[in-house]
Amino acid sequence: MIGPFAFALLLAPAPVGADPAPPAQSSAVALDKELIDLSRQKWLWMADKNVDALARLFDDKAIFVHMSRTMTKPEELEVIKGGNIEYRRADIKEISVRFIGDTAIVLSRIDLHAIVRGNVADNPFSVTETYVKKGGEWKLGALAFSRLATPN
Repeated sequence: MIGPFAFALLLAPAPVGADPAPPAQSSAVALDKELIDLSRQKWLWMADKNVDALARLFDDKAIFVHMSRTMTKPEELEVIKGGNIEYRRADIKEISVRFIGDTAIVLSRIDLHAIVRGNVADNPFSVTETYVKKGGEWKLGALAFSRLATPN
Protein backbone atom coordinates (compact mmCIF):
# COMPACT_ATOMS: atom_id res chain seq x y z
CA MET A 1 0.00 0.00 0.00
CA ILE A 2 1.22 3.48 -0.83
CA GLY A 3 1.51 5.84 2.11
CA PRO A 4 -0.04 9.33 1.96
CA PHE A 5 3.35 11.03 1.37
CA ALA A 6 4.29 8.72 -1.51
CA PHE A 7 0.81 9.16 -2.99
CA ALA A 8 1.20 12.96 -2.79
CA LEU A 9 4.55 12.71 -4.61
CA LEU A 10 2.91 10.75 -7.40
CA LEU A 11 0.28 13.46 -7.81
CA ALA A 12 2.62 16.44 -7.45
CA PRO A 13 3.16 18.31 -10.72
CA ALA A 14 6.67 18.53 -12.12
CA PRO A 15 8.36 21.90 -11.59
CA VAL A 16 7.78 24.37 -14.41
CA GLY A 17 10.54 24.17 -17.00
CA ALA A 18 11.73 20.79 -15.72
CA ASP A 19 13.74 18.83 -18.27
CA PRO A 20 12.20 15.36 -18.62
CA ALA A 21 15.61 13.79 -19.32
CA PRO A 22 18.99 14.64 -17.84
CA PRO A 23 21.41 16.28 -20.32
CA ALA A 24 23.54 13.15 -20.63
CA GLN A 25 20.48 11.10 -21.52
CA SER A 26 19.26 13.75 -23.98
CA SER A 27 22.61 13.84 -25.76
CA ALA A 28 22.68 10.03 -25.91
CA VAL A 29 19.24 10.02 -27.54
CA ALA A 30 20.44 12.69 -30.01
CA LEU A 31 23.52 10.59 -30.86
CA ASP A 32 21.35 7.50 -31.37
CA LYS A 33 19.11 9.48 -33.71
CA GLU A 34 22.11 10.88 -35.59
CA LEU A 35 23.47 7.39 -36.30
CA ILE A 36 20.05 5.93 -37.13
CA ASP A 37 19.42 8.79 -39.57
CA LEU A 38 22.87 8.27 -41.11
CA SER A 39 22.20 4.55 -41.52
CA ARG A 40 18.84 5.23 -43.19
CA GLN A 41 20.46 7.82 -45.48
CA LYS A 42 23.17 5.31 -46.44
CA TRP A 43 20.48 2.85 -47.65
CA LEU A 44 18.92 5.63 -49.76
CA TRP A 45 22.30 6.54 -51.26
CA MET A 46 22.90 2.87 -52.05
CA ALA A 47 19.49 2.60 -53.78
CA ASP A 48 20.17 5.82 -55.72
CA LYS A 49 23.70 4.63 -56.66
CA ASN A 50 25.04 7.85 -55.15
CA VAL A 51 28.64 6.66 -55.04
CA ASP A 52 29.97 10.18 -54.42
CA ALA A 53 28.07 10.47 -51.13
CA LEU A 54 28.95 6.88 -50.22
CA ALA A 55 32.64 7.51 -50.98
CA ARG A 56 32.59 10.37 -48.44
CA LEU A 57 30.80 8.19 -45.87
CA PHE A 58 32.96 5.07 -46.26
CA ASP A 59 36.35 5.16 -44.56
CA ASP A 60 39.25 4.31 -46.89
CA LYS A 61 39.97 1.19 -44.81
CA ALA A 62 36.30 0.06 -44.70
CA ILE A 63 35.31 -3.55 -45.28
CA PHE A 64 32.02 -4.90 -46.59
CA VAL A 65 31.02 -8.46 -45.69
CA HIS A 66 28.41 -9.96 -48.01
CA MET A 67 27.04 -13.50 -48.19
CA SER A 68 29.54 -14.56 -50.85
CA ARG A 69 32.59 -12.35 -50.31
CA THR A 70 34.31 -9.53 -48.46
CA MET A 71 35.07 -6.31 -50.33
CA THR A 72 37.12 -3.15 -49.90
CA LYS A 73 35.77 0.37 -50.29
CA PRO A 74 36.72 0.64 -54.01
CA GLU A 75 35.23 -2.80 -54.71
CA GLU A 76 31.96 -1.99 -52.94
CA LEU A 77 31.61 1.34 -54.74
CA GLU A 78 32.30 -0.33 -58.10
CA VAL A 79 29.69 -3.03 -57.43
CA ILE A 80 27.10 -0.34 -56.64
CA LYS A 81 28.11 1.90 -59.57
CA GLY A 82 28.27 -0.99 -62.03
CA GLY A 83 24.93 -2.45 -60.97
CA ASN A 84 26.18 -5.92 -59.96
CA ILE A 85 24.14 -5.31 -56.82
CA GLU A 86 21.21 -2.93 -57.19
CA TYR A 87 19.98 -2.00 -53.75
CA ARG A 88 16.28 -1.26 -54.26
CA ARG A 89 15.02 -0.78 -50.73
CA ALA A 90 15.84 -1.70 -47.15
CA ASP A 91 12.77 -2.12 -44.94
CA ILE A 92 14.14 -1.57 -41.45
CA LYS A 93 12.31 -3.73 -38.90
CA GLU A 94 14.50 -3.01 -35.86
CA ILE A 95 17.46 -0.73 -35.28
CA SER A 96 19.64 0.05 -32.27
CA VAL A 97 22.91 1.84 -31.57
CA ARG A 98 25.70 1.06 -29.11
CA PHE A 99 28.70 3.23 -28.42
CA ILE A 100 32.24 2.29 -27.43
CA GLY A 101 34.20 5.52 -27.15
CA ASP A 102 34.23 7.17 -30.59
CA THR A 103 32.89 4.02 -32.22
CA ALA A 104 29.20 3.42 -32.91
CA ILE A 105 27.74 0.03 -33.76
CA VAL A 106 24.38 0.13 -35.54
CA LEU A 107 22.54 -3.19 -35.48
CA SER A 108 19.52 -3.59 -37.77
CA ARG A 109 17.09 -6.28 -38.82
CA ILE A 110 16.01 -5.52 -42.37
CA ASP A 111 14.23 -6.94 -45.36
CA LEU A 112 16.57 -6.07 -48.23
CA HIS A 113 15.12 -5.80 -51.72
CA ALA A 114 17.83 -5.94 -54.35
CA ILE A 115 18.80 -7.20 -57.76
CA VAL A 116 21.98 -9.30 -57.65
CA ARG A 117 23.57 -10.14 -61.02
CA GLY A 118 20.16 -9.68 -62.68
CA ASN A 119 18.21 -11.82 -60.19
CA VAL A 120 15.65 -10.56 -57.68
CA ALA A 121 17.01 -11.04 -54.17
CA ASP A 122 14.59 -10.24 -51.35
CA ASN A 123 16.16 -11.44 -48.11
CA PRO A 124 15.93 -10.83 -44.38
CA PHE A 125 19.24 -9.76 -42.86
CA SER A 126 20.83 -8.80 -39.61
CA VAL A 127 23.13 -5.93 -40.56
CA THR A 128 25.99 -4.62 -38.45
CA GLU A 129 27.39 -1.21 -39.32
CA THR A 130 30.46 0.09 -37.50
CA TYR A 131 31.07 3.83 -37.56
CA VAL A 132 34.10 5.70 -36.22
CA LYS A 133 34.15 9.42 -35.45
CA LYS A 134 37.03 10.99 -37.42
CA GLY A 135 37.57 14.72 -37.75
CA GLY A 136 34.12 15.41 -36.32
CA GLU A 137 32.38 13.18 -38.89
CA TRP A 138 31.09 9.62 -38.71
CA LYS A 139 32.83 7.27 -41.16
CA LEU A 140 31.58 3.78 -41.96
CA GLY A 141 34.34 1.30 -41.14
CA ALA A 142 32.48 -1.97 -41.63
CA LEU A 143 29.19 -3.19 -43.05
CA ALA A 144 28.35 -6.86 -42.50
CA PHE A 145 25.29 -8.76 -43.71
CA SER A 146 24.13 -11.94 -41.97
CA ARG A 147 21.23 -13.62 -43.75
CA LEU A 148 18.49 -14.68 -41.35
CA ALA A 149 17.10 -18.21 -41.62
CA THR A 150 13.51 -17.05 -41.26
CA PRO A 151 11.74 -13.93 -42.48
CA ASN A 152 11.53 -10.93 -40.18
